[in-house]
Amino acid sequence: MGDGFSVAIDGPAAAGKGTVSKAVAAHFGFAHLDTGLLYRAVGAKVLAGMDAIEAAQSLMSDDLDDDSLRTPAVAQAASKVAVISEVRAALLDFQRSFATRAGGAVLDGRDIGTVICPEAAVKLFVTASAEVRAQRRFAELSAKGITDSYETVLADVKSRDARDMERVEAPLRPADGAVVIDTSDLSIEQAVAQAITVIQEKRV
Repeated sequence: MGDGFSVAIDGPAAAGKGTVSKAVAAHFGFAHLDTGLLYRAVGAKVLAGMDAIEAAQSLMSDDLDDDSLRTPAVAQAASKVAVISEVRAALLDFQRSFATRAGGAVLDGRDIGTVICPEAAVKLFVTASAEVRAQRRFAELSAKGITDSYETVLADVKSRDARDMERVEAPLRPADGAVVIDTSDLSIEQAVAQAITVIQEKRV
């Protein structure tokens, strides 16, 4: 896996893995890649009329900087393109080369520890109940002025979970040897502290 120390963080939508990943990367000075953004960027291109496989093969780092990738419509499009094996294959190389960069890398997504970086030095699985995750996502969307009801957001979270967990290729599940962090009853600080402790022990 190159010289880099890689950290794989997986988990379902709105479990807090992005927040934990960013904080961990900042703490250790590692580079961070939210791999969900790769799929969102492909999903956004598909919504704009592009072929999914072509979108994945032509993806550039700049495509990941767009704020519009955070909408519920793009999230749904992302989880639809994520079941296409040619899309996953095209994005695999992008993610693997990121993971092996010198200086350490944190990747968060759905299949980092299971498929992308099974050799990662540290594997975490960040999760929470569907209700807690829907509550968080609802608060996040409300703050942005998106007026979906809590029930709609919960249904959305559950449908994404089902699609992510039931897909044939790279289904969402904890990787072998992954440490599970359930954030249902944890504050952000507590979840981050747990993750840092696990990584610290592996770096010795």
